[in-house]
Amino acid sequence: MPTAVADGLDHVNLTDPATFVAPDIADLWRRLRRDRPVHLHPATERGPAFWVLTRYADVLTVYKDPERFGSGQGNMLTSLLAGGDAAGGKLLAVTDPPRHTAVRMMLLKSFSPRVLRLVADGVRARAERLVTAAVAAGSCDFARDVAEQVPMGTICDLLGVPESDQAELLRLSKSSLSSDEPDQSDEATRLARNEILLYFADLAQYRRSEPRDDVVSALATCRIEGEPLTEEEVVLNCYGLVLAGDETSRLAMIGAVVNFTRHPGQWEALREEAVPLGGAVEEILRWTTPAMHLGRTARADVTVGGRTIRAGDVVTAWNVSANRDEEVFADPEVFDLSRSPNKHLTFGYGPHFCLGAYLGRAEVAAMVDSLRRNVETIELTGEPKPLYSTFLRGYSSAPVHLSPGAR
Repeated sequence: MPTAVADGLDHVNLTDPATFVAPDIADLWRRLRRDRPVHLHPATERGPAFWVLTRYADVLTVYKDPERFGSGQGNMLTSLLAGGDAAGGKLLAVTDPPRHTAVRMMLLKSFSPRVLRLVADGVRARAERLVTAAVAAGSCDFARDVAEQVPMGTICDLLGVPESDQAELLRLSKSSLSSDEPDQSDEATRLARNEILLYFADLAQYRRSEPRDDVVSALATCRIEGEPLTEEEVVLNCYGLVLAGDETSRLAMIGAVVNFTRHPGQWEALREEAVPLGGAVEEILRWTTPAMHLGRTARADVTVGGRTIRAGDVVTAWNVSANRDEEVFADPEVFDLSRSPNKHLTFGYGPHFCLGAYLGRAEVAAMVDSLRRNVETIELTGEPKPLYSTFLRGYSSAPVHLSPGAR
């Protein structure tokens, strides 16, 4: 596989998923931060030129300024390069104020810490059950047998998805944003997304007539300025919540286990309670950064880092680089579970800050806590399998052996 920066920054292709599994990808981000922090990526066969922002300060500038950097055209590189997201103005993540503000305020009632504290009890029980089963088995694929089961089960419980449907939704969710293989077709990705949308169209129709205490019912029956959400808005926001609620915490959990094997001193410090659980979770989230970027469209001419971005230009803010910025994080390439402060951008920032951040942290904390209480050593029994995606970062497979041991 060609290295990401072998031919220089002019030849780096961030529209190719293979770029992100290259062995020198960390060096790419360092060089971009140092030499071209506001970089105009050339056009490729996948679409027109776009801006690449890699410094923490510049990424934060974009997130804090929805007036000049809009989300309505899309928030992922692939959709922006394709001409815009068809869900723009309907799906919360790709809607601009004032509509974004109104829908977000409605959903916040279902995702408030007060509500989610009750859900967290179920998260801890689910994590404990899965970890103890994996320890009893000895060897497992941590991605498939453990980490996949916690976030999807939790978000589906909140949405009101029957348990019998959750495994299929997980399969579709994984296919819609990434691939286990380098050559998944665009058609397969599109079909996976459509199947999720059709599923929620049916469920929302049922919930309108028989509402329950779940998020699908809240979306299907709410009113914004006296008007109900359209069927398309309901379905798209269910789809968005499934993807957002599954990917970040699942990939962070898998990444945590892989990195515990690569940094045994940190694992031992965690087991011995030499580092606080909450701080360890924040470092896991910084280090793994599952959502590598978020995209925006410039709504006016704006200067960033001395370069002029024109209205209409596509702008990508790379969390994966910002979370390793030497100007913000001491020794950023060190996995340090005691790191403090740790103001990472894994969940974004500003008006589009992740609705499920509290829940995501609770899920990762429950998994890590169960591991440190039940497991003595973690050993890889095979090579972790990386995802192929321009958006998500992590592993689809992580074969491990877990040896039992009480702290």
